[in-house]
Amino acid sequence: MASPAPLVASISHQMVALQTLQLLQQEWGWGDGPGAPGGPCDLDHVPTAPTRRSGPVRARPGPGREEGAGAARIRGARARASSPEVEGLRGAEGGAELLPFPRDRGPCTLARMAMRSALARVVDSTSELVSVEQTLLGPLQQERSFPIHLKDSVEFRNICSHLALQIEGQQFDRDLNAAHQCLKTIVKKLIQSLANLPSDTHVVACASLRQILKNLPDT
Repeated sequence: MASPAPLVASISHQMVALQTLQLLQQEWGWGDGPGAPGGPCDLDHVPTAPTRRSGPVRARPGPGREEGAGAARIRGARARASSPEVEGLRGAEGGAELLPFPRDRGPCTLARMAMRSALARVVDSTSELVSVEQTLLGPLQQERSFPIHLKDSVEFRNICSHLALQIEGQQFDRDLNAAHQCLKTIVKKLIQSLANLPSDTHVVACASLRQILKNLPDT
């Protein structure tokens, strides 16, 4: 029986990244969908295609990872995050703690709406990836070994942690695009790893992973 440790570790890093991005959405007031009262963007006044609502994480959070506590840490650490003394990230789970910007950031623009849509796409796709890994790839790896590229999930977590430290602008856009591309790389490598496995579960898993890729178009 193959060891599930690399896949479990990979999922763990992705979960940290996902929680970071979801807390980022909440801090910006983007966590309740485009029509939420008091949200920063009034979509009735700016024509655009509707964005897909980002759902909750379908995977079970680990102990000590309650969302409310994380959000409180973000608000308490905002001033520290914007100070010059802050140096880098504080461990695997520290990236979700440092968000230096307030909810009200001025009028809605098409650029901001595009950024909101891109962030929601990465959040949704990450949540779907974790669900596929837990429900399909986990049982499959107990039967047959296939490569897991752990370093890509570590990089994805680090990119999302760095993204959470940025105020919107060119660096935020670059980090968001890097997260998008890194997530695509993770999914593509998983499909390649499963390509030669003769299993019905492999077929279902690959179909689910390809659907995630369709939701991550080239930027």
